[in-house]
Amino acid sequence: MSIPIAVLVALVAVAMVIGLFRTRLPWNVVRVGYVIAVGTPLLAVAYAIWQLWHRWVGWPELALLAGCYLCAGLGITVGYHRFLSHRSFETGPALEAVLLVLGAMAVPARPLDFAAYHLQHHAHADRDGDPHSPRDGLLHAHVGWTFSRSRPEVERYIRHLRGDRVLAFVDRTSLQWFGLGLLVPTLIDGWKGFLWGGLVRMALQNHAMFAVNSIGHAFGSRPFATPDRSRNSLPIALWSLGEGWHNNHHAFPSAASHGIGWRQPDLSGLVIRLLARAGLVWNVRSMPAAAVARRRLREIPAAREPA
Repeated sequence: MSIPIAVLVALVAVAMVIGLFRTRLPWNVVRVGYVIAVGTPLLAVAYAIWQLWHRWVGWPELALLAGCYLCAGLGITVGYHRFLSHRSFETGPALEAVLLVLGAMAVPARPLDFAAYHLQHHAHADRDGDPHSPRDGLLHAHVGWTFSRSRPEVERYIRHLRGDRVLAFVDRTSLQWFGLGLLVPTLIDGWKGFLWGGLVRMALQNHAMFAVNSIGHAFGSRPFATPDRSRNSLPIALWSLGEGWHNNHHAFPSAASHGIGWRQPDLSGLVIRLLARAGLVWNVRSMPAAAVARRRLREIPAAREPA
């Protein structure tokens, strides 16, 4: 193991220990853990770029990066977001467990916390109470909000999710699943796997999600008049597996597919449709054509600029 890899492993270990005991530690210590969790993948990207300067990365590393990014990313978009937060479709306990575990392997975020933050965002989008609005600065919307001590009123937003045993289990063991998300690529390809399939993948995933919160409310098109600043962006949609059609999503929050038509590629929506054809998910919510046309014609004032 090289010295840079050893440092990255040590930082990950420190962040996970802090995360494991976060309810018993002072806030300033927990905040340090958050800084390490966000910063370590970026350090890994810098190290990976330095490696590329000296030699080209091999196909196994690229395959691990792509495969882990796709699997863990769908856990976030299909599992944490569209299934858990918005109930865009229904499924059985086995597939629910797979989707939520993949989401937990992607990022060090408990599924219930993710749902609470996201539902609070929809309830107060670009107004007071929104945890990550560009009204408070683009950097705050992108990553600064993660270091805030303010937390959503969890019970207010996820009360309806209580009683789900699969969800309760994954939520309770989410940090262990996150660790597994780093361990699996390491077992497959050693420390190269840890770097590319683990930390570099995590950096790309983190900032794809962050970009939806920041760029997705600052730059792009607005085909629907919503009372917030949500925008559609093709580059963000490609990067985030379909989440970049953010104005569409705010207009129809419960729809399983965010892209409308072939000109708006949405890989996560395609996966949900394929699962529905296979009979693995059902009651998939969609955007009715009449509702889409009607919403395009409605004029709703956008969120006001801050004074």
